[in-house]
Amino acid sequence: MTKELIINAAPQGVEIALLEDKKLVELHNEKADASFGVGDLYLGKVKKLIPGLNAAFIDVGFEKDAFLHYTDLSPYVRSILKFTNESINDKSENGIDFSKFKVEPEIVKTGKIAEVLSGKPNVLVQILKEPIAAKGPRLSCELSLPGRFVVVTPFNDIIAISRKIHSSDERKRLHKIIEAIKPKNLGVIVRTAAEGKNTAELHEDLLSLVATWKTIQTNLKGATPPAKILSEQGKTTSILRDLLNEDFNKIVVNDKNIYSDAKTYIQRIAPDKADIVSHYNNGSPIFDSFGITKQVKAAFGKTVNLPSGAYLIIEHTEALHVIDVNSGYKSVSNNQEQNALETNLEAAEEIARQMRLRDLGGIIVVDFIDMKLMENKKKLADAMDGFMRSDRAKHAILAISKFGLMQITRQRMKPEMNINTSEVCPSCNGTGKISSTLILEDEIEKNLSYLIMQKHKGLTIEMHPILHSYLTKGFLFSKLSKWRRKYKQRIKLKANSNYHLTEFHFFDDSDEEIKL
Repeated sequence: MTKELIINAAPQGVEIALLEDKKLVELHNEKADASFGVGDLYLGKVKKLIPGLNAAFIDVGFEKDAFLHYTDLSPYVRSILKFTNESINDKSENGIDFSKFKVEPEIVKTGKIAEVLSGKPNVLVQILKEPIAAKGPRLSCELSLPGRFVVVTPFNDIIAISRKIHSSDERKRLHKIIEAIKPKNLGVIVRTAAEGKNTAELHEDLLSLVATWKTIQTNLKGATPPAKILSEQGKTTSILRDLLNEDFNKIVVNDKNIYSDAKTYIQRIAPDKADIVSHYNNGSPIFDSFGITKQVKAAFGKTVNLPSGAYLIIEHTEALHVIDVNSGYKSVSNNQEQNALETNLEAAEEIARQMRLRDLGGIIVVDFIDMKLMENKKKLADAMDGFMRSDRAKHAILAISKFGLMQITRQRMKPEMNINTSEVCPSCNGTGKISSTLILEDEIEKNLSYLIMQKHKGLTIEMHPILHSYLTKGFLFSKLSKWRRKYKQRIKLKANSNYHLTEFHFFDDSDEEIKL
């Protein structure tokens, strides 16, 4: 598989498209005035405790207070509160020696938030979910600093290895390396990308995250809430950090500054990949050149067509997303069960892509074509699991019900990507209704009468073929014949398929249009 990252910078923000084998699978949009991105750290102030929800509302500077639930507090929240307070009031030049910081006892899983956040203290929080619709950001006190190979989690000494690293020998090797280089009071999660990396590479990544943690301490000194303490890396850099691997063969950017940043970042983390970054300076829009604009238009509508002729209907409600699979006009075989399986497998691959592309989150219900055989249902479930392996969002797939429904839950990190691919109908201006032909007929005659009074002769009226057919129907008793007899004029009607259904124009005997 080949991967390409196409970056389109514009005054209103940056669009980032990820292509896998030339097919659009992810689309990210970073607005120029964006704030409160996932991963940002803020010094917040507890504004209101809600015992009934076991949650609190925190002021982080957004127009609506952010939401913090007890389950997102982190077992080490008492240590976070203590560290935050000490860092704010720290007067020393070198800051707090974190290796000597005394970690407080963990809180219990079934505790009350009012007990933990009593007195409405200042608290260091991380954006867990961006503001969505009328809701403010969702917060977490489980702080994490992601690097390319490791993730640092302060206030503990836990070492965890990604479950996607299956080799027991490799897991032991990585655990041993991290154990030797890890500072005290900083937990480390080893990412999948660390597989096969040597001690120097892991140590360099860890040291950069330790430096980031020291920056947080420095930024907290003397801070008053609400205040941003640390910004997550830009979308471009964070995507490169999380996705860059041997499959990447092209990164194209149409902005010199972003190109320079991306080149510098890749030279630092993967020098052998620096040559894949290029600056795009052709005249045509970058998304048009790489066929992305066309793919966006085809992928973001309510109906998504599949190569076999089958199609998906994607509907959204406040509670969940519903995807309906409909069979197409092409048959793979004469066996109905086999046709259903083939269509469902094709649909499953596209559904996995659509969830990544639109960033659908929450509950997704898929209504597949009914299949009778359990072995086919299992094939479909296994296939969906395989198609979603490349999805970075946490997700769970439930077994297909007897009604052919598959339920999927997917982590929602930011507002759903929703692009309007339709245009306002020029005939009805988006109302879904057009003037009655009787009213249209009266309007044409009113204009006709006016022009004849103005001494115009040899008039021709051009109009849509359907309207033309309506006005000429009946020959001697048609509306056209009645007009000729009434006005004693030579009047011609001409059909033009380029016109809208309700559009008509008058022309004089010199074929010059008469402006009304």
